[in-house]
Amino acid sequence: MAEEDYGSFVDWNQMGDLAKSSGPTKVDCKDLKEFKQMARQGYWAKNHKLRAQVYQQLIKAIPCRTVTPDAEVYRDIMGNAATKKPSSHIPLPEFVDGNPVPRYCLKAEAVASAHQIINCLAGQFPDISHCPSLPAVTSLLLHFSVDEAQCFEHVSRILACNEPGKRLLDQTFLAYESGSMTFGDLANKYCVAAHKLIVATAQDVLEVYTDWQRWVLGDLPFSHVVRVLDVYLVEGYKILYRVAIALLKFYRKHKAGAQGGQDNQQQQDSSKVRADIQAFVRGIASTVTPDKLLEKAFSLRLFSRKEITLLQLTNEKSLQQKGITVKQKRRNVQLALNPDTFSSEIVSPKEMRDIWSWIPERFALCQPQLLFTTSTHGCSLNRFYSHCEGYEPTLLLIRTTDGDVCGAFLSTDWEERKRGGNKLSFFGTGECFVFRLKPEVERYEWVVIRHPELASSIKTEGQEDTASSDGQNLDNNSLQQPEKPVGDLSPFLSARHFNLNSKNTSMFMAGNFDSIIVGGGEGNALYIDSELNHGRSSRCATFDNPPLCAETFQVSLLEVWGFQDAMAS
Repeated sequence: MAEEDYGSFVDWNQMGDLAKSSGPTKVDCKDLKEFKQMARQGYWAKNHKLRAQVYQQLIKAIPCRTVTPDAEVYRDIMGNAATKKPSSHIPLPEFVDGNPVPRYCLKAEAVASAHQIINCLAGQFPDISHCPSLPAVTSLLLHFSVDEAQCFEHVSRILACNEPGKRLLDQTFLAYESGSMTFGDLANKYCVAAHKLIVATAQDVLEVYTDWQRWVLGDLPFSHVVRVLDVYLVEGYKILYRVAIALLKFYRKHKAGAQGGQDNQQQQDSSKVRADIQAFVRGIASTVTPDKLLEKAFSLRLFSRKEITLLQLTNEKSLQQKGITVKQKRRNVQLALNPDTFSSEIVSPKEMRDIWSWIPERFALCQPQLLFTTSTHGCSLNRFYSHCEGYEPTLLLIRTTDGDVCGAFLSTDWEERKRGGNKLSFFGTGECFVFRLKPEVERYEWVVIRHPELASSIKTEGQEDTASSDGQNLDNNSLQQPEKPVGDLSPFLSARHFNLNSKNTSMFMAGNFDSIIVGGGEGNALYIDSELNHGRSSRCATFDNPPLCAETFQVSLLEVWGFQDAMAS
């Protein structure tokens, strides 16, 4: 085999037509624009040895940190181990987030080599905290490497790229998560029909979109992903977005064909939608050729690196403001309540722990602190405010005389209500949510987080948003409207910057001298009168919730809890 030097890790029996080399045997091009065109057209796609040589040339040209580990570093570290048979039983680093090494037509022992390379990379790049695509990239580059050391050097250069404005692999959870949000923004703008399909079928749209990189680097068959790699090494990260959008378009077409063009989608668990997309991408070779996939990817117009960079930076900033910069394994975070000191007349310690599992990550280690209870402080709205002001966030718990239990997580200090004077005006952020515990447990987040498309259900200008059950209308100026035109931000960005195109989907909390309200727009999730005695609950646009209890109810007990820093002295 002529390509033996660059194919020692390859199982040629699985390569099909790619095992037959043809076409050009050398690339004589130094103009970047021409090189880009050749990559898109697959100039070296039919010659394994030429492809390996081109990859080596492209990777060597990547601007890197001054000290970047090379092949000699790998040989020094591995020593005699490099001559021993590697084992695939060596676990991968935690930062790959459970993603396995794709086989990609490699020999079984080559997968073990990839494990060895990735673990060596982990030791040389201790700043990597989240890099789910690393197994796929390592596996791909093994195809075109003479030995493990050369593959190690190639991956190292990709990880160490320091060219301003250029990114190749996400290496932190912040970058990865903001990339998923950015993909959602791009899908909503450039892939409207497919985005609507995901919105209609998945309970959590963003959860589905967190897989977008894996569709390309992990799920695509080798014949397709290697063509993506051709362009990726020339053009960078942007190509991954383009190909993922193209896959989403083909998936939508596939679903439409399977249903005979009928729009009868039912919402289901997000994990089922994720598995369905994964199965489609893995089997895409039966319906879509690699060239057809790239043709679709490059047919997206006005899709610029500048736009992607701006979206990415904005999404990163919003995540940082929320304190979400590392992956939170919330199932491992338990509220350590002392049953001897915790005392609520509404919820049990177990129920409080369940509520704690819903709150934003940065408050998870706080301890509940009882601020107000009607059984001690009486049924007075003034006393409610005096005990709750100065605390942020707070947890509102209500038990009705019928035995129902419901409540709300409220992100903002109640003192903010004073900014509206005597007018009832809404405040708060999209971290607010409402819930019920009895008769059954349900939580309802801000509608835009789970269903971005509902934020665009705008009322006509002549309509006003009612806030209180007394029928009084909110002053139209009491809610700040975005200064930018409505179309400037897509739903995922809107959801994280509270810059919505419909004010009735961002009515979180309000209060004045005669009532407190949670949730607004076409009704209130909770309305409590000034005596903290009677209330109402109905569907509202902000949380898209059903009534949390009886539509009109009498309060048996009301508690407000604060969040006490467990580390504070």
